[in-house]
Amino acid sequence: MFGMTRGMLVPARKHLFAVALAAIASVPVAAKADPTMVDVRIVPRLEGAVEGRPETFKLNYYVPGTVAATTAAAKKLLAADGWVQYVRPFENVRSTLTFKRGPHGLNVSFTQTQPNQSEVHYGADRIYANVPFPDDATDIIFNERRPYLGCTTAASVETSLEFFRKELIAAGWSPLLAPDAAARYPGATIDASISNGARAFYSFPKRDGYQQQPIMLTLQRRDDGKTSVDVRIAPFAHPQSLELARETAGLPVPNQTAGFGSEGDSSSNSRKVHGAVQAELPVVLAFFRRELGVRNWKEETRGAVETPDQAVLNFSSPDQTATLRLKPQYDLTIINLTTQVTEAGLAARAKAKKEADAKFFSDAAAMAKEIIAADEVRRVEQAAKMSDAPLRPLADNSKPVPLPENAEEVQFEGAKGRLDFYSPSSVRAVAAFYRGALQAQGWKERPSVINNPRMVVMDFSKGGKAMSFTVMQMGPRSKISADGSALVTADAKMAAKPGTAGDQASSGAAAKAAVQVLEVDPETDADAPFPMPKQRGSTISRGSGKLPGSNVPFRRELEISVPADLASVLAFYRTELGKRGWKESAERAVMQADRVQLAFASPDGPAQLKLGRAKDETTVSLAQKYTEVAAKADVIPKPGQARLVFGNMGGSEAAVTINKQTIKLAAGAGGPQSQKPPMLDLPPGKYTYSVKLAGRPARNDTVEVTADDAWGLIIAPSGEALSLQMY
Repeated sequence: MFGMTRGMLVPARKHLFAVALAAIASVPVAAKADPTMVDVRIVPRLEGAVEGRPETFKLNYYVPGTVAATTAAAKKLLAADGWVQYVRPFENVRSTLTFKRGPHGLNVSFTQTQPNQSEVHYGADRIYANVPFPDDATDIIFNERRPYLGCTTAASVETSLEFFRKELIAAGWSPLLAPDAAARYPGATIDASISNGARAFYSFPKRDGYQQQPIMLTLQRRDDGKTSVDVRIAPFAHPQSLELARETAGLPVPNQTAGFGSEGDSSSNSRKVHGAVQAELPVVLAFFRRELGVRNWKEETRGAVETPDQAVLNFSSPDQTATLRLKPQYDLTIINLTTQVTEAGLAARAKAKKEADAKFFSDAAAMAKEIIAADEVRRVEQAAKMSDAPLRPLADNSKPVPLPENAEEVQFEGAKGRLDFYSPSSVRAVAAFYRGALQAQGWKERPSVINNPRMVVMDFSKGGKAMSFTVMQMGPRSKISADGSALVTADAKMAAKPGTAGDQASSGAAAKAAVQVLEVDPETDADAPFPMPKQRGSTISRGSGKLPGSNVPFRRELEISVPADLASVLAFYRTELGKRGWKESAERAVMQADRVQLAFASPDGPAQLKLGRAKDETTVSLAQKYTEVAAKADVIPKPGQARLVFGNMGGSEAAVTINKQTIKLAAGAGGPQSQKPPMLDLPPGKYTYSVKLAGRPARNDTVEVTADDAWGLIIAPSGEALSLQMY
């Protein structure tokens, strides 16, 4: 059974003095630094308590039993020690119990630590504004900060009035007279009259620079013969006018709040703000009338209720209605303000959204057509400059297959059987070179459906080995990618990997070369998308993707050539991009004598700089992503994935088959009639796809997508597909 341990054995006389000293040393001494806080070490514990690590203002101990049994026993134990339990306003259900004894407060909570063991937590609580509880008080609601006290006593009004007068004076309060109240609060009046009861006012002296507000004591006899007690801050001490603290959900919120919440936002069809204010109802009502009026809300007379116990007012605006409900509770005013868009307003919003969506997709279709046309012109111009002249093999080639003499940026991974490089020759010339060279070595080509001026796929086999070549126009050059078992070599030294001794030596040689200082073109000031050196070639290619209906791009791209060495161009861009707040990242950086690839974090999103060498010039490819705008366009793929965004510019349905999936695109998909363009997330890599239009043969092509990027695959009315990076 729970109880308080009352006795102890008395030791032999010869040990009595030592035991007495030990007992004196072990008795907790109340903290002198803060007399308003109880030393919880002197608060009684339940029988069988095993203490944790006690401190002055908090401790815990363990006792046998369930939480329910422990809670009941602790309440009984603390009540016997003079602690009175209370609850705070609006906290009728709490896991932590609150107690008061004189000027001290105590929090008690319980935890079930084992099936038949409970942990009890004591925590000292400061009573900021102490008011007494009647000895027989029931239904006690108390806030120790303002203060507020509500309870019931069986004593008469006269007896209760004398009790509070005596106890409040003992606690440091003094009766407040009308002249003193008027001097401190201009215009304040003290009205002590109340039917079937009594009222009194008290003040507290200023301490430690803090002035406690005066309180009003109200006692009233109830029909059941009991007396209700109400102690609160005097009404004249509350704010007589409220100021705007902020807007929540597009609605005004006053200062002096004791807690506020909201639902919805300024664009929602319905909104709500609710909470409590430390002010009288008329003052809160005046605040909302003023602030709603400023926001062009008109007060309606229909359904209006305005009494001392509640206020209900209705308001209207051109497309919304609002209802304000105010009700005093305890010593606060409870607020509930709700708004609702009218039927006419909902229809107007739906119409505006439909028009905005139509404009969005109309702009998207127009932008796609512009991109297709511009890209086609650019490709034709670039292809015209690429040479169709027959290629000769590169001398001293160490790779298992021939390389053309003008191969650039060669990367070979013998362990994986992969070869990548660029050539300034046309796709047709590179394809002819490999067909001739490999057939002469006995390789047999298997026909491929992908064989056009911009892209050729070739599959070869011989003696049980195979390899595949893809030659694709990439800007002013052809990109060649090859893989297969015929390219796998046992000698890893053949692989041109970054960081090898050869790379380090070439990097060292480049570092020793004199770096040319390039000047920024004055036309590309700090507000221009990208800096460009004044000493650049005449060929400039720019690209930009924009969110339809907006002038803000979600990706920009720049391609130029600079007649300077790679180190000089790298130094120029590191300097100029740094001025714009771009921060270089070491992740996936490539630093070679003839090739550099760097990632940057710009204020607007990730960016990438690529530098290479071609025809005694340094090629520059600079791409910038705008993450926030791209997110609104919903073109950002899942991390580590690539996203394909489909569009069908033709007048009939198109079916795209890729990665064993078929996506059917209605006529105009991605245009004004499409709510959202069809999209597909894929792992990064190269994919072969086919496009089928009704009554036409299928067209096959490939698209290569990279991680964390988005690519558009747009189907032209002819059935040809254009792929371009969108993000």
